[in-house]
Amino acid sequence: MMEKLHRVVITGLGAITPIGNDLESYLQGLTSGKNGVDQITLFDASSHACRFAAEVKSFDPTGKLEPKESKRWDRFSKFGVIAAKEALNHSGLIIDDSNAARIGVIIGSGVGGLLTMETQAHVLNNKGANRVSPFTVPMMIPNMATGLAAIALGAKGPSSAVSTACAAGSNAIGDAFRLLQLGKADAMVCGGAEASITPLGVAGFASAKALSFRNDDPSTASRPFDSQRDGFVIGEGAGVLILETLDHALKRDAKIHAEIIGYGTTCDAHHITSPTPGGVGGAEAMKLALNDGQINPEQVDYINAHGTSTPANDSNETSAIKTALGNHAYQVPTSSTKSMTGHLLGGSGG
Repeated sequence: MMEKLHRVVITGLGAITPIGNDLESYLQGLTSGKNGVDQITLFDASSHACRFAAEVKSFDPTGKLEPKESKRWDRFSKFGVIAAKEALNHSGLIIDDSNAARIGVIIGSGVGGLLTMETQAHVLNNKGANRVSPFTVPMMIPNMATGLAAIALGAKGPSSAVSTACAAGSNAIGDAFRLLQLGKADAMVCGGAEASITPLGVAGFASAKALSFRNDDPSTASRPFDSQRDGFVIGEGAGVLILETLDHALKRDAKIHAEIIGYGTTCDAHHITSPTPGGVGGAEAMKLALNDGQINPEQVDYINAHGTSTPANDSNETSAIKTALGNHAYQVPTSSTKSMTGHLLGGSGG
């Protein structure tokens, strides 16, 4: 007989983003309509077809990371660890010897330490193999944000990394949710971290015609589901949540921000970049999440879409939403002022 699944709640949040380098400033940026898209400053992009991005601005890890550590970490790992520390602090959860084995970490990343890989490739080509940094591999592998966060927090529970392109952060949260449901942990630190605004990263996406090329007006370049969309805006940062079983959160009288009730995941098995026509896989994932949460489409009052602003994704995602929600798809509000007790349906894909 299967044991009853645990309810899972969100008790902490941490963020470092192009519109705010901590949770408070990020929320202020959201509510004020701040735009984080501007000309690229992380490298000389003058020769690139796309010359703008959503960078984390004025990033300074001083006081948040040890200086010696900071020099040996890729930018994406720094983002992930700082956001994880903030989320843990926000939750009020204390990790010590009594509970460390029951608290895990899953932080997803699409490309990991791309900047490190790119930089060290130049060292190899220009200075020779003996000059390549011994920290190259530990800095570039996608699981290092998870590993370094686990070390920094002292979390010794189930920890892993997810690298599923644009869906990495969502899958990390979903996997953490499942572990908690099954009672394999009491709390999980989970989310995503990315720092792919590099010469190679931008050039690669641009060559694939995935980016917007509105260099003359970057602030309006991100326009998902718009008839004039021409691609996405590459960004960076990290978002981390603290998930706990409801029983664990109640026992320590934690503030509960939301509950996660369902998760669904599928694979199109169709093409390396293009979704299945009609958004079949996405629709099925949404249906699985609704069924898992035992809610009807009519109960959904917000959709967090992938919305890449690319012609192929947006049209197919629209079809997927209509398939999953039926007639209710036309009734879901698009305003940012949503009921905090409503049901959010999140979508993402690689």
